[in-house]
Amino acid sequence: MDKRYEVYALADGHFYDTPDRLAAEGTQEAAPLFAAAGRPVPEGWHTARGGDWLTFTPVDADGAPEPSPAQGWKIHSTATRENAERIAAAVWDYCVPRRIPFKFVPGPHLLHLRNAKYAGRDTSGKFVTVYPADERQLQTVLGELGDLLKGCEGPYILTDLRWEEGPLYVRYGAFARRFVVDERGTLVPAVENGEGVLVPDRRAPSFQVPEWVTLPEFLRPQLAARAATTVGDLPYRIEKALHFSNGGGVYSGTDTRDGSRVVLKEARPHAGLASDGADAVARLERERDALRRVAGTGVVPEVRDWFTLGEHRFLVMDFVEGKPLNSFFAHRHPLLGPDPDPEEVRAYTAWALRVHRAVEDAVEKVHAHGIVFNDLHVFNIIVAPDDESVSLIDFEAAAPVEENGRQTVAHPGFFAPPDRRGVDVDRYALACLRLALFLPVTTLFVVDRGKAAHLADVVAEQFPDVPRTFLDEAVAEITKGARTSLGPAGPVRPGDWPHSRDSMVEAILASATPQRDDRLFPGDIAQFSDGGGLGLAHGAAGVLYALAESGAAPYDEGERWLLDHTAPPPPGTPLGLYDGLAGVAHVLDRLGHRQRALDLTAGILRENWRNLSSDLHGGLAGLGLVLGHLGRTSGERELTDRSAEAAEILVRRLAEPVPDGAPRRRAGLMRGWTGPALFLVRRYEETGDGRFLAAAREALGRDLDRCVERDGGLEVDEGWRTLPYLGDGSAGIGLVLDDWLAHGPDGTGRFEAARSAILTASSSRFYAQPGLLQGRAGMVLHLGRTTAPDADPARTDRQIDGLGWLAMDYRGRLAFPGHQMMRLSMDLATGTAGCLLALASVLEPGRGAHLPFLPPPPAAHECGTVT
Repeated sequence: MDKRYEVYALADGHFYDTPDRLAAEGTQEAAPLFAAAGRPVPEGWHTARGGDWLTFTPVDADGAPEPSPAQGWKIHSTATRENAERIAAAVWDYCVPRRIPFKFVPGPHLLHLRNAKYAGRDTSGKFVTVYPADERQLQTVLGELGDLLKGCEGPYILTDLRWEEGPLYVRYGAFARRFVVDERGTLVPAVENGEGVLVPDRRAPSFQVPEWVTLPEFLRPQLAARAATTVGDLPYRIEKALHFSNGGGVYSGTDTRDGSRVVLKEARPHAGLASDGADAVARLERERDALRRVAGTGVVPEVRDWFTLGEHRFLVMDFVEGKPLNSFFAHRHPLLGPDPDPEEVRAYTAWALRVHRAVEDAVEKVHAHGIVFNDLHVFNIIVAPDDESVSLIDFEAAAPVEENGRQTVAHPGFFAPPDRRGVDVDRYALACLRLALFLPVTTLFVVDRGKAAHLADVVAEQFPDVPRTFLDEAVAEITKGARTSLGPAGPVRPGDWPHSRDSMVEAILASATPQRDDRLFPGDIAQFSDGGGLGLAHGAAGVLYALAESGAAPYDEGERWLLDHTAPPPPGTPLGLYDGLAGVAHVLDRLGHRQRALDLTAGILRENWRNLSSDLHGGLAGLGLVLGHLGRTSGERELTDRSAEAAEILVRRLAEPVPDGAPRRRAGLMRGWTGPALFLVRRYEETGDGRFLAAAREALGRDLDRCVERDGGLEVDEGWRTLPYLGDGSAGIGLVLDDWLAHGPDGTGRFEAARSAILTASSSRFYAQPGLLQGRAGMVLHLGRTTAPDADPARTDRQIDGLGWLAMDYRGRLAFPGHQMMRLSMDLATGTAGCLLALASVLEPGRGAHLPFLPPPPAAHECGTVT
């Protein structure tokens, strides 16, 4: 579970959105601001709101910003909700008369989110930023402003060096927005090194001084103080970090006094805030007290120690043997293959029912000792080595039964509605667990609890030995008090073409917000990064592309929005096919706006594009494809030549030996060597030069080297998981294998065997998400497109039917949830537009709907359809 998504799920009940759009709780009014944010703008100053920040810049008589350095030592101030008003006012009163640029987080709700449990650790605690002109002013501001703010507390800023004992911190970094392509080929914020060359501005959650920068002498005592706190005197040897959050870390280790295994849990003061305002320390105290109260029950870890180190609190507990319940899905769930063995389904059903009964018993023991767990989910349930008995861990949200309180921290798939209090919170989670053990997609309930009834029907169909009363009781508990029970998006199923097409198109258009500048269609949280609202994967270009490919009527207002927002594009917009300007150019050309497409590619070629990564998503492979296509259609020789140059660069990179100790490369269509292979196959088709086909074979072989067999299928091995998906998994490799094999066998049979095994991986009965690049829609597209001789149209039909398991309702129309399944998405990579494109490619094959540069290969088989 990617915890970043929880913050983006707060502002809107249907879609991911930026936290700055969060309304005041229980109202439709804008959330309150700090008093300093409402002050009149002083004469000679310019102010602007950007995301979480309110920025103040001194300007000259003509309104232009006064000269200031592009980088240097910046000052941050931390804050709590209690002292934020004082700090904001003090910074304003100090900086404005001295004409020092500054910015601050303008409202208490945004400050809370910056310091919440799963906020980014690289931005946590940063409430104010001040931009001194030089080191002399840096020292002056630290001394004078530091004196003004003495006694103010706040969370520690992990990226910075603390100034004395107050709320001020310092870090060297960029002031101006400048960008550079990093060693991974990604466009990132930049600073100049000692030779005047732009390099990445590193923002890891630890204090670092760039190698060309000298730490000012007056900061050296602060660095020494930071280094003075160590774990060397503890009676525990920390061996491994198990988990990090903004509230602190969780570590496994050994008690050196007796050799027993322990877990140490860390809490940072004022950080890791829950919805009730409790920080990580308060929650760790709750966990300590709750565990002591239920000690001896045999279903929780025993408390061993409690101490403070460098202002951080630590709870030490006995290590619980076993594995978290969620880990069993990948190895045991019978729907992870194409044709589940009925005996395995029965065995899994019996095991899951036993485990649920054991969890119920454990929760009853906790309740009997006067404690509500308040955070029951599959990651907090440990199944013992005997494979049946369980323990409960992570009691930081626990509370006494007599408080009869609401839930404040929870996994989204088990988060009780506001009307559940006390032990009813745990009962709701137990009901969700009944369904999650068989279909682990209960995060859908945060969008619509009525979906529980449909999922229960799917469980009953796929696991016939599950007692119907077991499911019906769960549905009744989950939907109790719900205002709606809409079920699976009304009468329209994904396979009901063209009705499903029309319904999805209407849902997409109903979600559009052409009045906004940051995005046109709601989608993944990635659209709120630089340029993300424009691109093919998560932005307007991808949705407009899917609409056009599926035969929807032109959306003129959407095209105008994309044209308006690329004249010019925002600074820092990535350059690639799926993440940036190359993809936007391709779509605009597809929609008839060739001159804008040529303007955008001209801008790309003015950048250091040759240093981009090799991949399709944001690198040379995708850019080369776009340049070549535009060169052919426009007659612009420069574009054709640059496309040819990109291909030669990729051939050279493939010929270079991989150095020992090189980082493990990703595999797959989007970020592996398969994307370059696609470009090189297309280059071979244009030129007839066999070098490109040979290089494509080498590229595909490298990605196949990263694959492993799993249950008869071939999947990409990422070291900690295996992936079958179209974007970063084996299905995307299968797409390009089809295209390569259209030109003849590889001579070894490896590609044919791999293609067959990838079909198996693309035919599983269960996938956790519907999206095109990381879910079931990608399997629909691949199975419907492949030319493999053993392809079975019935498999495609089953995947389309399975897509309906995750279908949702949006204003009475068919829509799909996005990544992490907590909100709907309309984008191409994760949401409804991608599902629309995949279904169009299969259910209306005569239209030829396809991903860019991946049309149906020659001799494609006739695909099955669902009626």
